[in-house]
Amino acid sequence: MFKFFPKVRRSALVLALLLIAPAAVGGGYLGVQYLRGNIHEVAAGELYRSGQLTAGQIRDVANRYGIRSIVNLRGKSDAKWYQDEVAEARALGLVHVDFKMSATRELPMERASELESLLKDVPKPVLIHCQGGSDRSGLASAIYMHTVYGMDFEKAEGQISIYYGHFSIPWLSQAYPMDVTWEKLEEVYRDRAREARL
Repeated sequence: MFKFFPKVRRSALVLALLLIAPAAVGGGYLGVQYLRGNIHEVAAGELYRSGQLTAGQIRDVANRYGIRSIVNLRGKSDAKWYQDEVAEARALGLVHVDFKMSATRELPMERASELESLLKDVPKPVLIHCQGGSDRSGLASAIYMHTVYGMDFEKAEGQISIYYGHFSIPWLSQAYPMDVTWEKLEEVYRDRAREARL
């Protein structure tokens, strides 16, 4: 095939394939994750994260992981997904809590503190979810992993990553405020640790 292309075109074709192949594989991975609900175990027996699940997926995840509570980061809604979720949680005997936040705006520090307390107090194992399972769920998971689980900043920050579908590009990514919020929270947590040592 390559013998029909001049050397320059062949090099350009190889370069294009080298650039396209990883994007196609990554896109395929993320596509499958979204179709499956982007469900991930964060801390075994404690915390699980996902995108918006159907009632059947909620039942499956609850049975598989012994889920006792759901934290909905999308907030209350009149939409069918919300009504189905609340009904399924009730049918399964799960605690259902709404904590509305936006992926496109920074989470104020006082709201982050409320979320931290909520995640500490809800019955475990807990499933947290947003719409896609990548941005708000990532920030909430990072908060939990650092403040409840005791994970260091860098490892906890891994919850806000491309692995889960979060794109972190300043001014280009609509969900970049999740990264900004985490950076501010790191300072809050450092200050808290310094005060605790005094």
